[in-house]
Amino acid sequence: AAGVLIGAQDASPVVFKRHCERGTDRASLRCCGGPTVVVMKSRKLGSSDLEVSEISLGSWLTFSGGIAFEQTRACTDAAFAAGINFFDTANVYGRGAAETAWGEILSSRPRESYVLATKVWGQMSDDPADRGLSAPQIAQQIDASLARLRTEYVDLYQAHRFDPAVPIEETIEALQQVVSSGKARYLGFSEWTPEQVRAAIDIAGPDLFVSSQPQYSMLWRAPEAQLFPLCAANDISQIVWSPLAQGVLTGKYRPGQEPPADSRAASSEMNIAMNLVTNDATLEAAERLRPIAERAGPLDDRARARLGAAAPRDRIGDRRRVPAGAGARQRQRVRHRAHP
Repeated sequence: AAGVLIGAQDASPVVFKRHCERGTDRASLRCCGGPTVVVMKSRKLGSSDLEVSEISLGSWLTFSGGIAFEQTRACTDAAFAAGINFFDTANVYGRGAAETAWGEILSSRPRESYVLATKVWGQMSDDPADRGLSAPQIAQQIDASLARLRTEYVDLYQAHRFDPAVPIEETIEALQQVVSSGKARYLGFSEWTPEQVRAAIDIAGPDLFVSSQPQYSMLWRAPEAQLFPLCAANDISQIVWSPLAQGVLTGKYRPGQEPPADSRAASSEMNIAMNLVTNDATLEAAERLRPIAERAGPLDDRARARLGAAAPRDRIGDRRRVPAGAGARQRQRVRHRAHP
């Protein structure tokens, strides 16, 4: 998942190279007249007390089996080195594979050194009933996720989608039970409609959820109309996924051309959702951004990441959010997404 967090209060920068007590700007510290030191800013997640890095690392199509375990470890280590402390996954990613990989990798680090989020709802086996947001399913899946992640709790437990087959009251009560039992600290949701969010708030109050995870990028701005204002009014942050439109906003995909051989679109294991973003309209829209990027400098990977992340990270008038979802599969791209 890739994302942007909207509705988060600005907090202190996290310095990942060395500390300096002198003046800071938005993205760097200059230490004692020496070289600039890049920092990662942190922000508060909704109404919670969680302080999360401005960028997080997601694991949807990459760490669920799209890349090898050692590459997953390298990307995770690169994220920590870049000041990222926020890691987002889901039980359905590889039917537990992404959680299992991070369980092995993250368990070697102090639990307080990272903020861990996962999700529930997806199809977890060939049994048609092994999915959804019923009370028994939520109870079963949180235990399974914790076992794979090798932790006693997750910081954020998210309803991956809305489940119309289950009364919303049952879902809410089951999610609240996860928190009251100490298995999750806070709750969130992904891709719920404004009507579904309002229904949940009417039942359990605005403190039920601290985060929302919709798709959002320069090419997909639908949440701005209703979802963002509703969540802002209730102190719910946005951890948006696919802020680079699965790489389209990096400029690597060109209209009428085959995708690069080393790209997600060319991978049979990771291109299952590329049809959401790779069509003539989106590719041509991305091409119209190319002259803007070229005026800013050479179009290397870092410059492409800077351009693509601009709208989710710096939407005018909204200082309360974190672009939180680099879905990179190479460690150098993790660094570029973290500090474009």
